[in-house]
Amino acid sequence: MAGKKQFDIATALDAAMIQFWRAGYADTSVDDLSRATGLNRSSIYSSLGDKDTLFLRCLERYSTRYGEKYDAALSGAADRPLAAARAFFDVTLERIADPGLPDGCLVAQTVMATPVLSAAVAARAREAIGFQHTRLRDALKAGRLDDEAADSYAAHLAAVNQSLAVLSRAGTSTEQLRAVVDAALGALAQSLGARD
Repeated sequence: MAGKKQFDIATALDAAMIQFWRAGYADTSVDDLSRATGLNRSSIYSSLGDKDTLFLRCLERYSTRYGEKYDAALSGAADRPLAAARAFFDVTLERIADPGLPDGCLVAQTVMATPVLSAAVAARAREAIGFQHTRLRDALKAGRLDDEAADSYAAHLAAVNQSLAVLSRAGTSTEQLRAVVDAALGALAQSLGARD
């Protein structure tokens, strides 16, 4: 339409996601989102929703983008569970190493901010963390670990994965992050009988 500024929703959502990721939900204002997306406040509200709605859309976008990568990494777990677990961590380490992205993890930092979040945002963040445990548990069960061991290792590996995000924000080196991963995978290898 003449006189109406057109913009790409996907680009705006990515810019908003990066802003939330960099500063966190509580420390991101609508004015910050306006600067990040290049949209005025009324365009944000009319096209992307209020702050909670926009954040939920960004969290969903983030969860889908990295969830698909984690699922692909774990897809070979039935035949090579240890290699699949390493590929899972590689997704996180590659994201952390990407200079175009903020350090840390949007989901992890959102869960840590639960006290200041709306009930809907807090519930969605907890759900996203739960998906990580579920995908790891299912992969480890496919890799022939019994239910109890798969559940325990999934909880451990998910916790290690989230710690990588926190450590990266604290400036931990890539070598140190890889050492954390190697220690976690060493314990898993013993349970798997190092059959990978």
